[in-house]
Amino acid sequence: MSGTEGPADPADRAGPDAATGHDPDRGVSRARRAPGAGPPNTGQNTGRTPFGSAIAQGAHMTQPGPGVMPGLEPAAAAGAAGAGDAEQARTAPPGAAGAAPRGVATGGAGEAAHGSPAGGRALGGEALQLQLDSFLARHEAELIEFRRDLHRHPELGYTEHRTTGRIVRRLTAAGLTPTVLPKGTGLFCDVGPADGPTVALRADIDALPLQDEKEDVPYRSTVPGVAHACGHDVHTTMVLGAGLFLAQQAAAGLLPGRVRLLFQPAEEVPGGALDVIAAGGLCGVDRAFALHCDPRIEVGQLGLRTGPITAACDKVYVKVTGPGGHTARPHLTADLVYALAKIVTELPAALSRRVDPRSSLSLVWGRVSAGSVANAIPDDGIAEGTVRCLDDEAWHRAPEMMKALLESVAAAYDVEASLEYVRGVPPTVNEAASVQMFRDAAAQVLGDDAAVSTPQSLGGEDFGWYLESVPGALARLGVRTPGSPGEYDLHRGDFDVDERCIAVGVRVLTATALTALWDGGRPGDPEQVEGAAAA
Repeated sequence: MSGTEGPADPADRAGPDAATGHDPDRGVSRARRAPGAGPPNTGQNTGRTPFGSAIAQGAHMTQPGPGVMPGLEPAAAAGAAGAGDAEQARTAPPGAAGAAPRGVATGGAGEAAHGSPAGGRALGGEALQLQLDSFLARHEAELIEFRRDLHRHPELGYTEHRTTGRIVRRLTAAGLTPTVLPKGTGLFCDVGPADGPTVALRADIDALPLQDEKEDVPYRSTVPGVAHACGHDVHTTMVLGAGLFLAQQAAAGLLPGRVRLLFQPAEEVPGGALDVIAAGGLCGVDRAFALHCDPRIEVGQLGLRTGPITAACDKVYVKVTGPGGHTARPHLTADLVYALAKIVTELPAALSRRVDPRSSLSLVWGRVSAGSVANAIPDDGIAEGTVRCLDDEAWHRAPEMMKALLESVAAAYDVEASLEYVRGVPPTVNEAASVQMFRDAAAQVLGDDAAVSTPQSLGGEDFGWYLESVPGALARLGVRTPGSPGEYDLHRGDFDVDERCIAVGVRVLTATALTALWDGGRPGDPEQVEGAAAA
């Protein structure tokens, strides 16, 4: 793998992996290969048409969800007490306080959960909870250190060579076969058999060009001017953790389908999602899910919304040209500055009247420039801005509408106008059934009141490209320490998370993937259902 490698992975020095039997020092794996694990088909995409407009999605908000997967029913009893409190205290970030958030074990099942409780029979959600507790008791410290290592060594879009290498090594140590994308950064990896439904879990791996301003933390960025200020290091770690747990299920032959782990480069550029799709990352995928850190929500809570959750975000560049002239004789030339002012003021209003108001289509200018002296009409001028939209249909129509309106206004003032419309990302429109899967899974592994409503955002997120082809959902993961007085936001140099969110994310992603797989066809044999959760 190209790029500069950092310190050895702590997991690489820890001897045989507890989940797979793989000993990195010996380079030998004693575990059985996960059924179906290997590089996915890199042929054409699924060919699905776009899933529909945000307004159409909103019409499904009252439809019932798919229900709860077998093995995720409410637990009959609490897990056995163990060393969870000590582990939580040891791995909690500086300043963490308050009661344990939802999904954070305070009395882990420990290694005892490897065996089936109650005389060899695991019952419902208790079995999954016990297995997640056991897995996290063994791996949470490793996952936290993995996140901290990524945080110390952030990489910008399309330069994530070290990050890609770290992920590849850990997945390979678990007996999986990751496939690196053609440009050399980012990867995907299949877990489980290919003869059932396929669910994708996506993480973005790139950082931002910001200075890390945190103080007194051992994982502060060591790269000047680059920082994980949007939580992508956390996203990566959570999908990795979920993948390792699901690989154990697959190795035992108990995963009812295939889970594809997508580690996407260049979300902030953007464009990495299109690279994943072009490389076959969505081939055969039935649904896609992702979590995004939200510092406004407390650890243990999950923000959900049906329909549009993020907006499309495009850039527009307008150039206006005319003959120029003296400001004393505007009637003998084209008054370019006045024409540009009309374009800047009339286009946003006219554009908003061409679409359904519920689409929230908006054009906002960020730069306008023309001329250099007070008494000369210039011969050119520019205006630059962004177009944001919550509706998929309006987003697809926006360039054509804006071009027609621009030409109409320019013609009225006898100037020439050209438009450069640069696509960014489409709106992320959550499918109702997929949101319900998130909701059901969260209720089982975090609690009935863990899911909270989250508002629409006019920020962009290129997960929307995946949902143009397959149904799915993006949820917001709480990363704020309960009771914390501090105010943090994304894309700030002081952004940080309560690291207990990593275990919460692993639980949610795992349960959601299993819910989606079982929804494709539930077996009728209760013995098979119970065994699936007890693997």
